[in-house]
Amino acid sequence: MFKEVFMTKVLKRIAVFILALGMLFGASTLYSAEKELIGAGATFPQPLYSKMFDTYFQQNTIKVNYQGIGSGGGINQLIKKTVDFGGTDAFMTDKELKEAGATVLHIPTCLGAVVVTYNIPDNPKLNFTQDLVADIFLGKIKKWNDPQIAAANPKVKLPDLAISVVRRADGSGTTYIFSEYLSKVSKEWKEKIGTGKSLNWPAGQIGQKGNPGVAGYVKQTPGSVGYVELLYALQNKMAFGNIRNKAGMFVEPTPKSVSAAANVRIPDDTNFSLTDTEAKDGYPISGFTWLIFYKEQNYGGRSKAKAESLAKMLHWVVTDGQKFVEPLQYSALSKEAVAKSDKIINSMTYGGAPILK
Repeated sequence: MFKEVFMTKVLKRIAVFILALGMLFGASTLYSAEKELIGAGATFPQPLYSKMFDTYFQQNTIKVNYQGIGSGGGINQLIKKTVDFGGTDAFMTDKELKEAGATVLHIPTCLGAVVVTYNIPDNPKLNFTQDLVADIFLGKIKKWNDPQIAAANPKVKLPDLAISVVRRADGSGTTYIFSEYLSKVSKEWKEKIGTGKSLNWPAGQIGQKGNPGVAGYVKQTPGSVGYVELLYALQNKMAFGNIRNKAGMFVEPTPKSVSAAANVRIPDDTNFSLTDTEAKDGYPISGFTWLIFYKEQNYGGRSKAKAESLAKMLHWVVTDGQKFVEPLQYSALSKEAVAKSDKIINSMTYGGAPILK
């Protein structure tokens, strides 16, 4: 009898100990979940986000884990609700918004540019007209000393070298911006290729994943030409061309000329295209990059604390976080864009009630 009572007490104590451990680790897991935000998407802003989110963690002890998997991947992961927010260089399509099943909000975080980068002997600065860019990526111009390239660059000695076109292999906002621009300036491109994050490219072109993949291939391959975000060309010390804009000016892509492209009125939802800008000094292959997230945050078992962490982080990115934009060779948001973004963040809800008050 004594033995049975003793064993019962021991088992009870073990059960209480196990329960306490469960509560402890459960609380630890919950704490960790509330202190970490998960994002994925566009590779273009990844260096900026890395700096921003590292600083944000130091200031707020909120870890933000962002993976650069391409804009298409970021949109898909948000729709699947496997991330707290996505990153995209292209505003979501009507089809994607419908697939999301609930209202998705977009806020621009900075501006960037897509450049035509190349690898030829001595890498002289080249000028590209709208038709030149389209014909090269359509596969119509085969050599660097083609008369069309020579006509735009009369003072440059061009090599008798075959052109090898490199393009993105993954779903990409960079591809979207580049193809949107070409669809605006080339009727043939619009009819044959069109606009999208993923395209049916002409045969024989080389696909690489991400901006780093395209940049790395071009840098290592003589005769190659590709399109990458300006930042990646600068970081890798690659050659990139001046592009003739709608005003007839050959414009070098710089943070200043990219910002100039955005001297326009921005709609309340920030869904606006900057490609083929009419601004005289604006670089014509420019665009916003956005963070995307659900307006109503009470889904999939998310806590209110998690929703508040996300909203506060987003607000910081478009306000205090903007000081990191220009030092990293991006172009900062205008005051109008910041105001629009902040208004969108303030519209976020949890159970129908505003998250930020």
